[in-house]
Amino acid sequence: MKLPILTTVIAALLSSTALADEIWVTNEKDDTISVIDIDTLEVVRTLETGERPRGITFSKDFSVVYICASDSDAVQVMDPETGKILYDLPSGEDPEQFVLHPDNRHLYIANEDDAITTVVDTETRTVVAQIDVGIEPEGMAVSPDGSIAITTSETTNMAHWIDTKTQTLFANTLVDSRPRHAEFVKDGTELWVSAEIGGTISVFDVATQTEKAKIEFDVANIHPDRVQPVGFEFTTGDTHAFVALGPSNHVAVVNAETYEVEDYILVGRRVWHMDFNRDRSLLFTTNGVSGDVTVIDVASRKAIKSIKVGRFPWGAAFRPTD
Repeated sequence: MKLPILTTVIAALLSSTALADEIWVTNEKDDTISVIDIDTLEVVRTLETGERPRGITFSKDFSVVYICASDSDAVQVMDPETGKILYDLPSGEDPEQFVLHPDNRHLYIANEDDAITTVVDTETRTVVAQIDVGIEPEGMAVSPDGSIAITTSETTNMAHWIDTKTQTLFANTLVDSRPRHAEFVKDGTELWVSAEIGGTISVFDVATQTEKAKIEFDVANIHPDRVQPVGFEFTTGDTHAFVALGPSNHVAVVNAETYEVEDYILVGRRVWHMDFNRDRSLLFTTNGVSGDVTVIDVASRKAIKSIKVGRFPWGAAFRPTD
């Protein structure tokens, strides 16, 4: 007769000790990662990395985390449970952003100082290709089917289209000044590229590599020179994009069907990148100058909390803990 009660108690104890999901934030001036507990919205761990960590992404099974240690000229591989660096991958000079291929094996890395994209096999820990692209490559994206990789070059003002089977360029498309970030959306039929100095996002038809829309931003009482789109992420179903607008200290909400800006949200200073929690109900933005992360409630489009992290937070990545 006491078994149901005992079972209930055990279940409650297990629930109380369950770990919360996390947001991992790279701090490029502190050479650290701040780990945020999504339940408490507090920093629960600070982990040391190589010099100037920027890009960050997890393997598909979340067993390791990859970190662009830009000034160490390495991609570091960390055990997320222990926070220990396991080893470095070869990366070329000054890796800034990267993207993991759907095969969970190949990293495509933008090498800002070398004007190349480096492709690294994470299993053999070797460079399998180096592809010449434009000057100061930064943004990286890969299509959902893995057939196309994109590198954006800040100084050449182009998106470079890479055939991942041959590791060669097959197209180059002009964008506005200083492209920063790229994402494939809508089942890989569209490519979005932000232009920091140009103040726009260009939307491309992937099948033809032609521009189909251009999104512009106008934040009230903010000089246009300070409205600088950089990182962005999409809500469930790719219905809306949340766009970091740099030193304007705002995030724009863009309707991904009409390409119209619907809202602006005030966040911390120099908002750079972002990531969602598991169900995409919360968005976490990295604010470099103010050294914090703003938590946005996606449904209400309101900032609900500011979390202090390290100096100049740059990248963000979600980690489930179950």
